Amino acid sequence: MNLSRLLAEYAKNKPLRIGLIGAGKFGSMVLAQAQHVKGLHVAAVADLNLDKAKTAFARVGWDTKTCFSASAKEAIAARKTWLTDDVSALCNFSEIDCIIEATGHPLFGVRHALQAIESGKHVIMVNVEADILCGPYIAKKASERGVIYSMAYGDQPAAICELVDWVHSNGFELVAAGKGMNFQPEYRYSTPDTVWGYFGWSEAEVAAGDFNPKMYNSFTDGTKAAIEMAAVANATGLDCPDTGLAFHPAGLHDLASVFRPASEGGRLAKSGLVEIAASQEPDGREVINNIRFGMFVTFKAPNAYTRDCFQQYGLLTDPSGWYGSMWRPFHMIGLETNTSVLSAVLRHEPTGCSRYWRGDAVATAKRDLKAGEMLDGEGGYCVWANALPARISHSIDALPIGLAHNVKLKHPIKKDSAVTISDVELEDVEDIISYRKEMTALLAG
Repeated sequence: MNLSRLLAEYAKNKPLRIGLIGAGKFGSMVLAQAQHVKGLHVAAVADLNLDKAKTAFARVGWDTKTCFSASAKEAIAARKTWLTDDVSALCNFSEIDCIIEATGHPLFGVRHALQAIESGKHVIMVNVEADILCGPYIAKKASERGVIYSMAYGDQPAAICELVDWVHSNGFELVAAGKGMNFQPEYRYSTPDTVWGYFGWSEAEVAAGDFNPKMYNSFTDGTKAAIEMAAVANATGLDCPDTGLAFHPAGLHDLASVFRPASEGGRLAKSGLVEIAASQEPDGREVINNIRFGMFVTFKAPNAYTRDCFQQYGLLTDPSGWYGSMWRPFHMIGLETNTSVLSAVLRHEPTGCSRYWRGDAVATAKRDLKAGEMLDGEGGYCVWANALPARISHSIDALPIGLAHNVKLKHPIKKDSAVTISDVELEDVEDIISYRKEMTALLAG
């Protein structure tokens, strides 16, 4: 609760300098707020498209006539921002304290993070796709190097980790953690051609905006949910359900009743799971008081006295009064990510970090797939991601969603079946495969 004070003290000597990789939507949101934080200096931004990066600065209110430098050296001397298309140069920029990886590309994200860590930089991993692919390995390397590897505050996984920490810190029994989202079973098979209908947008509305259909489709078909919940499992030690997320419909008043074990009247196979509170009923009706943009935890009182306090202070509980819920209604994505930067540099603490290998996001066929077809990855036409326990995904040699882009199938795959590594032709990912092999030591029994 004192990050701003710590920054003020730190900045008496020099500003806290950050580097940003990727000037897309999330990166733009980071830039929008960083310019208003006294003591923070965006020293460099790396993007393959420098014109796009300049446009991002202009869009969020920077004075693009004066804010850019011609070199890294000038950026430090004049407190300006150096733009580069060379990620290696940014990672090796010695004056930078912390790097934010916001490309969204799983393979590059892993490699960028490891390069930054090797250069002695703290890393804020916006790129959950990369984190779920190799996060526990990256975290281990960061620890060995004495730097922080962290989830990005403002994104839902980090906010869920904060709620989980609150449960543990106050002595409650953690039962479940998750987030809300708009979902119906039919969404699972959405493609970039059908996605806009689920948002209720016309062709004219889509044409007038700057929308990426694959990105939006990855939210619609449940892939993003699988990625984010598996990341939460890896950061908290919770488990994914054995058959994947169930997307139970639930509003605020139902969280504690729905997200408790079935043996106690709830809908969970056991305590200690990540899940989704769907904001739509299977028939399309909107759930009353849904938490579509929020995050939640459910927990149990350890004794009768605490249960009575739940009732006395108005906590929303299940009918028994033993199970309660806490939630955060909104998250503001990159507008809040400076919290992670300050926490990493000033406190040497992550805002969520993949310390276990409990969850995995597994490529699963949207339809019957034929040998020879090319998978098109997250949000595409071929596969959706299923959040499974890592012990299960490892046992079947499942293909992680992060490796399912632009790869050819060697065998036919039935609809709703997991794709395995032996089913595809993989190239130039030997490093990623080796990192995941090292993660097997963290598998839960």
